[in-house]
Amino acid sequence: MAKQKDNKNVIYWLLTGCALLFIMVVIGGITRLTDSGLSMSDYKLITGTIPPLNEAEWQEAFEVYQQYPEFQKLHSHFTLSDFKSIYFWEWLHRVMGRLIGLVFIIPFIYFLATKQLTSKTIKKCLVLLALGAFQGFLGWYMVKSGLVDMPNVSHYRLSAHLTTAFLTFAATLWVALDLKFPKKKPIDKSFRNLLVVGYIVLAIQIIYGGFVAGLKAGLLHNHWPFMNEGKFIHESAYAIEPFYINLIENPSGIQFVHRTIAYIVVIIIGIIWYRAKQMTLTPIQSKSIDSLLFLVCLQFLLGVLTIIYGVPLWLGVAHQIGAFFLLSAMTFALHRFSR
Repeated sequence: MAKQKDNKNVIYWLLTGCALLFIMVVIGGITRLTDSGLSMSDYKLITGTIPPLNEAEWQEAFEVYQQYPEFQKLHSHFTLSDFKSIYFWEWLHRVMGRLIGLVFIIPFIYFLATKQLTSKTIKKCLVLLALGAFQGFLGWYMVKSGLVDMPNVSHYRLSAHLTTAFLTFAATLWVALDLKFPKKKPIDKSFRNLLVVGYIVLAIQIIYGGFVAGLKAGLLHNHWPFMNEGKFIHESAYAIEPFYINLIENPSGIQFVHRTIAYIVVIIIGIIWYRAKQMTLTPIQSKSIDSLLFLVCLQFLLGVLTIIYGVPLWLGVAHQIGAFFLLSAMTFALHRFSR
């Protein structure tokens, strides 16, 4: 007897992938905030999973690191012990990426071989695999940018790497929800479109979060609600000509945009919550909307505290986790009001 297609095992597989992607993002945040991302200057798909196992191998890896700008311009004081501490996070980040690849590919092949996937789900899973592969490429492409003249990765590439991770997670969750809730129902297209607008604005905010991280813009203007005492917008935020450069390359300007979009996200989700409460909702729809409001308020608070305290490690990671949960809640709500 043929096994049921798109069964619960497929859903569990996809949700496991979501959980691993979440862990990957957390480790990635720690890697970034501890400046560990350039500690491994080469990319070896198989042998790169094995860290140095003795002092000679550690010394060899350290000597490779010493050949690149980060050591020469920033960390020339590093000892082997210092190097080991940053090497760990980048190694763990890369190993987790490989693990996620295996967790996606091996069960996918198994489900294909045992004919447990419908043709529609197969196509969706191929898209997820492509997103995962692209995410891995962006990680390598990002690191490469910090190995040339300046010991900093491109904030464009970092943001692309971060945003793709978030969207890969969201797409994986969406496919799992398609299987969990296969029955379609009539929808309110106007409200669904409002959620789409909120989703797009949140995605833009995540992109700017990557810009802030890449340029370390959170270390500037550590006041709230003003950028500096008495100034809602600091003059440095619009000091560069032409003006548009302030929006994409000026750390002060990027921080101002990130702050401003945060207000917009809160307002839009507030409108979504208010409008939803005027509608007849299922219990799960009501919980999804309440979760959105709670998480956006929590994320806003985390953002304010992160700025005020100058991006300590735990707050920076918490703020990134908050963004992840908020995107998850937005994805779930959009799905529940889309079909």
